[in-house]
Amino acid sequence: MKNALSGAATLLAALTLSTTAFAKEPIQPIAPVQQLNLAQSELGKKLYFDPRLSKSGFISCNSCHNLSMGGTDNLKTSIGHNWQQGPINAPTVLNSSLNIAQFWDGRAADLQEQAGGPIANPGEMAFTHSLAIDVLESIPQYVTEFQQVFGTDQIKIEQVTEAIAEFEKTLVTPNSRFDQWLLGDKNALSADELSGYQLFKDSGCAACHNGEAVGGNSFQKMGVVEAYQAKSPAEGLSAVTGKDSDRFKFKVPTLRNVEMTYPYFHDGEAETLAEAVDVMGRLQLGRKFSPTENDQIVAFLKTLTGDQPQFQLPILPPSTDQTPQPKPFE
Repeated sequence: MKNALSGAATLLAALTLSTTAFAKEPIQPIAPVQQLNLAQSELGKKLYFDPRLSKSGFISCNSCHNLSMGGTDNLKTSIGHNWQQGPINAPTVLNSSLNIAQFWDGRAADLQEQAGGPIANPGEMAFTHSLAIDVLESIPQYVTEFQQVFGTDQIKIEQVTEAIAEFEKTLVTPNSRFDQWLLGDKNALSADELSGYQLFKDSGCAACHNGEAVGGNSFQKMGVVEAYQAKSPAEGLSAVTGKDSDRFKFKVPTLRNVEMTYPYFHDGEAETLAEAVDVMGRLQLGRKFSPTENDQIVAFLKTLTGDQPQFQLPILPPSTDQTPQPKPFE
């Protein structure tokens, strides 16, 4: 069922009336989700929070992409099955529907393809798709809901990932103070924040961090002017393309809600925004920002925090005697 989310019409009208306010700006306001399959999204919400899709029965999508913490886990690299430490920082799920591709190396074309990856990854949820389906098919309420949503008696992994992806489409964060400024509220930003935005543009940051998500729409080499000494074995886009020229090219992260998504970079080595701004200035732009300039850019970046997703937590259907038991220590 297609439906407009609450408040979409109001903001859409504002966007239409205020195009001149941001026509020349590299960043565009985020619009709320306008059309959505609500039945799929509600099912996907349950699946997103359900730890029974992991071998341990303990890890859910929300474990590493916590919607109370900016859609991430605030760890350098996430902790997976059997306390395995992952090789790369968990990117935020917020506004992920605006990305050119998913994962730092872009190996998933869209949210649906991405959703199946962690379930079967032995270092993350450590299940298999067939075992995840066995769990869902052992729970009568899930079977009924899948029948209602997809019109089939057999649950398939494609339906699971489609539902999760539909829920993730709702996780946009409009109405940041910067969006309000773009839409015509000239009192939304302070003088320091505006100075930070001007520095952000003049220094070249906006060449990669632009669009609705302020990033997420291209792959760029980490370490252009100076080499980056990565603490992660990840080599970026070359893992997908096989091209040596793509080594250490990573998807440019969104800067939306960036004050909440620390630590920064694909290896999580920048602990603070100030450190991230300094490293990016030197390695990518060949510029050493003064302490005042750094403070101003950080002040601007904090204006990109938007309205966080608000919804009632799902009540998950109970397991039955036939539900496979979790195996947290295998």
